[in-house]
Amino acid sequence: MTKIKRRWLMKSEPDAYSWDDLVAEGEGTWDGVRNHRAANNLRAMQAGDEAFFYHSNIGKEVVGIITISVPGISDPTDPEGKWAAVKVRPLRKLASPVTLAAIKANPALAEMELVRLSRLSVAELTEGEWAEVLRMAGE
Repeated sequence: MTKIKRRWLMKSEPDAYSWDDLVAEGEGTWDGVRNHRAANNLRAMQAGDEAFFYHSNIGKEVVGIITISVPGISDPTDPEGKWAAVKVRPLRKLASPVTLAAIKANPALAEMELVRLSRLSVAELTEGEWAEVLRMAGE
């Protein structure tokens, strides 16, 4: 029996680490998260889970899809070893970016954690939210 993958949204400031940076690396470490709920989401991730790559601050848009390649690692930027990290790989760029404004304007996404908990850097998505964002991207 195949385990159902979970879906996530992971935010990064593109001037610090962008979609293009991840594509150039091939695999990156998602680290530096210092929010307990976001860190718990990182700890809950499994290999093969998928996430939207969201450019925060600049752009404020979902730009691509990534996969969790190595879950459950300690954050290499945390000398005390308390915080979680994962390794991720790019899967594909979205056909068209989906802006935060478009997400907020869509009543079907009113309960999305990106809308309700705007400062949360790693959020879980429902299958319906995932499908709606893909539809908005023209996929």
